[in-house]
Amino acid sequence: MRKALLTGIALAALATMGACSPSDGNGNTDLTIVDKQAGDPKWTPFVDDFIAGWFRLDPGFAVYQGKHEFDGQLPDWTDAGLAKQKAFLHQAIQSAQHFTPETLSPQQRFERDYLVQVAKGKLFWLEDADSPHTNPAYYVGGGLDPNVYIARNYADKPTRMKAMIAFFGQVPTAAAAIRANLKTPMPRSFIDYGVAGFNGLGDFYAGDARQAFADVDDKGLQQQFADASAKAAKAMHDLGAWLASQKASANTDFALGSERFSKMLSATEGVDIPLDQLEAIGKADLAKNQAALKQACAQFAPGATIVACTAKMKANKPPEGPVAAARKQIPELRDFVVSHDIVSIPGTEEAKVEESPPYNRQNSAYIDPPGPFDKGIPSVYYISPPDPAWPKQVQLDFIPAKDDLLFTTIHEVMPGHFVQFLHANRSPSIFGQLFVGYAYAEGWAHYAEQMMWDAGYSDGDPEVHIGQLSNALLRDCRFLSAIGLHTKGMTQDQSRQMFVDECYQDEGTARQQAARGTYDPAYLNYTLGKLMILRLRDDWTASRGGRKAWKAFHDQFLSYGGPPIPLVRQAMMDEPTARALFPGQ
Repeated sequence: MRKALLTGIALAALATMGACSPSDGNGNTDLTIVDKQAGDPKWTPFVDDFIAGWFRLDPGFAVYQGKHEFDGQLPDWTDAGLAKQKAFLHQAIQSAQHFTPETLSPQQRFERDYLVQVAKGKLFWLEDADSPHTNPAYYVGGGLDPNVYIARNYADKPTRMKAMIAFFGQVPTAAAAIRANLKTPMPRSFIDYGVAGFNGLGDFYAGDARQAFADVDDKGLQQQFADASAKAAKAMHDLGAWLASQKASANTDFALGSERFSKMLSATEGVDIPLDQLEAIGKADLAKNQAALKQACAQFAPGATIVACTAKMKANKPPEGPVAAARKQIPELRDFVVSHDIVSIPGTEEAKVEESPPYNRQNSAYIDPPGPFDKGIPSVYYISPPDPAWPKQVQLDFIPAKDDLLFTTIHEVMPGHFVQFLHANRSPSIFGQLFVGYAYAEGWAHYAEQMMWDAGYSDGDPEVHIGQLSNALLRDCRFLSAIGLHTKGMTQDQSRQMFVDECYQDEGTARQQAARGTYDPAYLNYTLGKLMILRLRDDWTASRGGRKAWKAFHDQFLSYGGPPIPLVRQAMMDEPTARALFPGQ
């Protein structure tokens, strides 16, 4: 997905709004938000000022949305720079609340609530969680990756190369600010993440980034690039070495605690619910998916254990390889979406499928959709090959199973993130075009996996169902692990064991997921978002024809772009307040 969705911390740290004007759905961006005769005429100038101000404070986010006048710039992560962000957000909330419901049009009221909610979410990570001073993930996913200059052909290579040279020139100053900000001792999982992240970026700057522009025939530019990238790489490696030296004093103090965890949900997603109730909702979904897996395994591998059953599914690899298999899956999924009236697919854009470039193979699969200001840039669904240096069996194990890959393709492309961002980039709301929240984005993509199975994809094939359920169970354990790690005293090892015992994940995946839960407490949002969407769909379609209204529901839901789901529920159900509801409530 877009850069802002790489991790929960990165999303919450970077999630924002921007643009100059909304789209009319046909690529035109010269409309006003509302009729000039309706609402408060001061609202649009206020929004424009907010956008311009935030782009200046977070130029990395602006670049990823296609605002290339900010190319080469990084945020100011000094204490003074962070203080400016906080002051800006507090002032934005205060000023937005001066616009009263009586003077605003319905669209303006929605956008005001949207803006306030996003600002509150950003402030949670800046102030309550104090992520800039406590969590390396704030920086690793927060602007230090210059992927946009390499992966998106928004300009010719020399132009993008110059942007990277300017970017590299900013990195040593940024690294010094990061080193000054991060407080020790810190949790071992945070240190491990930061060491891997900073050193990985350093390796990328000095290695693969240079290779990406090796064919630019300009010796002077190549020398500038080599010099700047070497200095940037050294700054990252020095930062990684310093963080590694802190391992001896590492602790396990990663938990937010119940109060801050609840505030995280409220501030970032608009979800206000007692944690015991939330945990019960997660346990109910886990039990439902475990029962479904048992039933599917009885058909697919009669008499086998659940572990043996899932291993059998995972052993069925696509013979043509995952990239070629995904290329075949997308048109088949598209045909099903169209023929079964699942959701509209706007525009003529397509998602290309490519092998991940060497500099970004830490992600097994991901999609990079262009921002709304990058025109004519295709979305690319990347799938990473195994490292050829690994033992043959490890390489084979890394290749996704046919049905694991199928639901990854559903999640990332059709009708998941790719379709979602086609709608977001055409949202009549400028916020929807640029700010797509964690629970909304991952909730939709994860919802799409279950929805496609429920709609009849694969005609009830139990092996395919096991692929879907394996992914669902992984997200159930994220949900329960986040709550346990941060509010119930769960240890990282207990989380790991839960992923193995309750969600049937392999040991390596379980270790990685348990560690992620410590520094990405919001990774419960996959299941949180999915369950809120399921409840909203059932409630909205109940009076509109049930299954026949799914397409209308999906189109309207996606038209909002990406606000907190309770706000979408309030608008779609015409309810007096925004609230989160889940199946079974």
